[in-house]
Amino acid sequence: MNSDKQKLRSEISSSDKWNIEAMYASETGFSDDISSGLQKAESLAAMQGHIMDSPASLLNALITYSEAVRKVERAYIYAHMKRDEDNSDSRCTEMYGKASGALTTLSSVVSFLDPEILAAEPSLVVSYLREEPGLEMFRHMLMTLLRRREHTLSAAEENIIASYGEVLRAPGNIFTVLNNVDMHFGALTDSDGKEKDLTHGTYVRFLESRDRSVRRSAYEHLYSEYQQLNNTISSIYSNNVRRNVVSARLRRYGSAIESALSPDDIPLSVYDNLIDAVHAHMPSMHRYADIRKRVLGLDKMYMYDVYVPLAEVSDKRYIFEEALDLACCALVPMGEEYVSTFRKGILEERWVDRYENIGKTSGAYSFGSYDSYPYILMNFGGTLRDVFTLIHEGGHSMHAWYTRQTQPYIYGDHSIFTAEVASTVNETLLISYLIDNTEDPDMQAYLINFYIDQFKGTVFRQTMFAEFEKAAHEYAESGGALTAEWLNTEYDRLNSVYFGAAVEHDDLIKYEWSRIPHFYNAFYVYQYATGFSAANAIAQKILHEGPEARENYISFLRSGSSDTPIELLKIAGVDMSTSQPVDSALKVFDDLVDRFDKLTKGL
Repeated sequence: MNSDKQKLRSEISSSDKWNIEAMYASETGFSDDISSGLQKAESLAAMQGHIMDSPASLLNALITYSEAVRKVERAYIYAHMKRDEDNSDSRCTEMYGKASGALTTLSSVVSFLDPEILAAEPSLVVSYLREEPGLEMFRHMLMTLLRRREHTLSAAEENIIASYGEVLRAPGNIFTVLNNVDMHFGALTDSDGKEKDLTHGTYVRFLESRDRSVRRSAYEHLYSEYQQLNNTISSIYSNNVRRNVVSARLRRYGSAIESALSPDDIPLSVYDNLIDAVHAHMPSMHRYADIRKRVLGLDKMYMYDVYVPLAEVSDKRYIFEEALDLACCALVPMGEEYVSTFRKGILEERWVDRYENIGKTSGAYSFGSYDSYPYILMNFGGTLRDVFTLIHEGGHSMHAWYTRQTQPYIYGDHSIFTAEVASTVNETLLISYLIDNTEDPDMQAYLINFYIDQFKGTVFRQTMFAEFEKAAHEYAESGGALTAEWLNTEYDRLNSVYFGAAVEHDDLIKYEWSRIPHFYNAFYVYQYATGFSAANAIAQKILHEGPEARENYISFLRSGSSDTPIELLKIAGVDMSTSQPVDSALKVFDDLVDRFDKLTKGL
């Protein structure tokens, strides 16, 4: 399947594509859901001014709201996924525009609901909860809403903001099209003399090449393209940051980061503690960079040298089915139900869109509506890294599967804070399985190096991104202009802090920030690092404490968004309100660096 040239979407076998037709047999169903959802929204609008008349009227409004959002959201997710199959397909782009517009219309029509509930005294809401048993399902939802009371505007003001929803999403949408459709990086000759397209999906594989000239060429080609668009992308991102800053001020938050963390009731100290903890363990990161330089035998090491595996092993390639088998073996500690559901979903129900094609969105994700399969988009290339991607996204999908078996629609989603735990527990189980099932010293070194690089990419790198986001927003909040020069200089500075003196400075790494799509979902990436830390603690419990720890974790997976993330993680035995999980994870990193140093002394 893994050819040198990208295929058209039409050339991909249907068995290798996700079964998105299970959501809608035709576009008629897609359009019907939009129409039905908007009609229900209009029914809700007719109740305006009378939502809080009685417990029954409040219950009726909340049920109508849930039904309206559920239908339009389903159509939007379907259109989003169809667009991601091929961003150059104008029909899919048109569908996405229709669904996105419907979502904006829905938000505008129902925007009065929260302000009207919040206009009542909190004591009245609490009394209604006591009087109407049907409202019990909405208790957490209502308590969360009351917590946002001081940040909710009037009904008229909320309607204005909601009406601009599509416009406010513009920076992210523009960047997506620019990054995935309009930008082309050409082709490179690999170490075997074969010409291959340089794409978002192949870039990391080029950087893992043992041929340094291939790594350098990929690095320079990619970032030279971003350099040419530096001012354009800086303008797009600057407007995205300004949107976040203005929105936070309108809602009377002290900062954009406070606004972003508030809905999940995450203390600001969690964000700051993460950055502080990572800085405290920076000597181990710098030591690892020194070890990397030594093992590679380099007088000078550059950024294009930091991804190539340090331990030599046979270049094992996996077909997709082999990757799935390996993932299922690693997941045995999760129990028979978990593993059989995962395997059936991928092989029989076709949850996964497996391979890269022209125009397909880069990267990987797990997505789907409350009423659909928990789909996975990825670009499988046959490497061990791709096995990790499969099991990572599979963790998200199984989280969704368990949640939708037990939770109502309103709690059928997950905060990013908890979602990243589900994916990283799976990754940790896989790396533990691989290390425990090899006696080959070279493979041991390879796997420990791989685990170290997981820390580097998930804890250190994502924390660096989080620190960059924080700096950019704080600078904008202080009245600063986020010019290309400022963004480049700040990112360059942070990169030097995180990698240390072992990595030589170059003039291209400062453009790296401009290719990170997650920056258009502000203050998102720090949760990869916190999630990785929590997941390491949970995985160790599952591996060493047996069935009770596993069942506690499954209970967490079933809980959806029925409580705050901090409280939900306590179900699985982890308290993220303290710095202990992050510090414990970074101590594991310290130990891994020690082990790797000893294993590679002779290399």
